[in-house]
Order: sequence, then C-alpha cells, then structure tokens
Amino acid sequence: MEPTTVDPPSPSTFNTILPYLAWIITLAGTAGSLFFSEVMDFPPCDLCWYQRVALYPLVAVIAVGIASGDTGWKKYAWPLVLAGLVIAIYHNLLYYDFISEGITPCSEGVPCNARQLELFGFITIPLMSLAGFVSLAVLLALYRPEKDL
Repeated sequence: MEPTTVDPPSPSTFNTILPYLAWIITLAGTAGSLFFSEVMDFPPCDLCWYQRVALYPLVAVIAVGIASGDTGWKKYAWPLVLAGLVIAIYHNLLYYDFISEGITPCSEGVPCNARQLELFGFITIPLMSLAGFVSLAVLLALYRPEKDL
C-alpha cells in the first residue's frame, strides 16, 4: 500500500485566493467597525473615521474586481490601503503614548486614545485596524495578476 501524498497548492492557486482573502478582511473590518459603533455604542474618534473612509470602499473595489475578473483592482486598492495603513500606524502610536496628546487631531468628541475595548488585555480597536491594514498590504504585495505570472 503506497502512502498518499497531498500536493501543496500551486502558486497560481494560492494567487487566486488572495483577492478573496483581501475581500474577507475588508468585509470583516467593515462589519466589525459598524458593530462596535452601532451595536456596542462605542463612538468612533476622528482617526477611526479616517480609517473607515479608507476601508469601506475597498469592499466594493475588491468585490467588483473579483466579480468582473478585472485584475486591475489592485492598483485602485493600493492608495486606500496605504492611506489606511498610515493613519492606523499614527493612531496606534498615539494610542500607546508614543506620540504626545498635544498633536492629536481628535479635538472634539471622543479622544483618539480613549480606552474603549481591550480584549485579552491587549487587543484594542486601533490594533485591530492596524492588523487589518497590514494584512491587506501583505496580500496586495503578494498578489500577482494572471498576466504577471
């Protein structure tokens, strides 16, 4: 009896699922941010709003790219991902006191370093946003449209 072997996914198979993974991350981020603000009544700070502005359109951009088979969605997603990533990095630096409160854009409403949620003592809303944008940047960097393979 010969042992069975499982072939690892081919690079093109892995490449094919990357847009779907990116779309799932954007959908989860959108749903999560709406859950926190609308269900749990955590009002978003100014930086959270800016990150939402970068994230929400990505759901449609990636979905249309997948549905239409247009591999050009990547060039439309990059500016939004990079903008969200920069804001998320700044927000985390502010949240974890690496940046002084004096230079924060959150002058009205909820402070950008307000402690609203800390799962397991360290997972915060700004950290979740940063993880989402880093994941999206990695997936976009790894994705190679079929014509590039």
